[in-house]
Amino acid sequence: MFDRLPEYPWQKLKPYEAIAKSHPQGIVDLSVGSPVDQTPKIIQDALDAATNAPGYPSTGGSAELKQAIVDWFKRRRNVELTTDQVFPTIGSKEMISFLPLMLGLGPGDVVVQPSVAYTAYVVGAALANCEIISEDDPEKWPANTKLIWINSPGNPDGRVLDAEEFAACVKKARELGAVLASDECYAELGWGKWSEELIPSVLDPRVCGGSHENLLAFYSLSKQSNLAGYRAAFVAGDSKLTKAIVNLRMHSGLIMPAPVQRAVTVALGDDEHVRIEREIYQKRRDVLLEAVKDYGFEIADSEAGLYLWATLGENCWDTVNKMAELGVLVVPGEFYEGEGSKFVRFSLTATDEKIFEGASRLTNALGLK
Repeated sequence: MFDRLPEYPWQKLKPYEAIAKSHPQGIVDLSVGSPVDQTPKIIQDALDAATNAPGYPSTGGSAELKQAIVDWFKRRRNVELTTDQVFPTIGSKEMISFLPLMLGLGPGDVVVQPSVAYTAYVVGAALANCEIISEDDPEKWPANTKLIWINSPGNPDGRVLDAEEFAACVKKARELGAVLASDECYAELGWGKWSEELIPSVLDPRVCGGSHENLLAFYSLSKQSNLAGYRAAFVAGDSKLTKAIVNLRMHSGLIMPAPVQRAVTVALGDDEHVRIEREIYQKRRDVLLEAVKDYGFEIADSEAGLYLWATLGENCWDTVNKMAELGVLVVPGEFYEGEGSKFVRFSLTATDEKIFEGASRLTNALGLK
């Protein structure tokens, strides 16, 4: 079992982290996408008020939480749901990593992920001993595909699928009889045209034709509400799938704690703190994007989310080393698209001070290139 899983990729970044830390002014860590801003007080207060929780919480979510998820999808994603179509999870990575097992997949089954993909999808396939392929073109998905992962907005590339592209994926998944799981946790963080237009969900009627059969949407409050430490996420979609998965979770004790359920309920009902956090990230993005482009990077996609997907046209590890010598730590694209990648990922999840410092180092290095 253990040899099915690759080494956790961040171990390969340790030598470059050491180089960055040796910089006279210290490290500017733009590698890990972990929020640094305060959890909004309204959410902290909700958690505090719910700490007297002697009984077991509901695996499928409290009635209030499920209604809050349904209301949020209608208000923010243009999706009509019922409460039997939603349930909370202990962060989104937990559910992503175990979904193939929960669906009963195994040897001979294929899991499809994007060509540039978040690292948890391959872990889920490995745990179930499935084959995983990286392919964006629905017409190239094999006949024995059982699970398809879509990530829009994408991590690390910030790519957004429009409704037409999304619908083509749904159509092909249904022809194959596969479950299509859509990882959408950056949907409130669109830039450029997507700051004005609604980023589509797989459950949007424009995408799915009004039917949620064999579709699941995954969402997390880690970024938009600074709740990574709460492990606050949820899933919505086909009621047959949600019911079956909740049953499995009941058997295995995978339950979001009751105080966190209350905090998530309050977070989903308050759009103002999300608007404020989005503005904070917009300012950080503007500063870092200008410096990264001035240094000579080409930016690909990066239409939404909290990362810049950038290249100097060279092997990603050479770029990681160049940045480390400036005291700036970035992630090699190899982690997301395999060997030979020429991209690196810059994260916006650093303080204003660190973002400005990183941008300054890139700008000041221009005369030394």
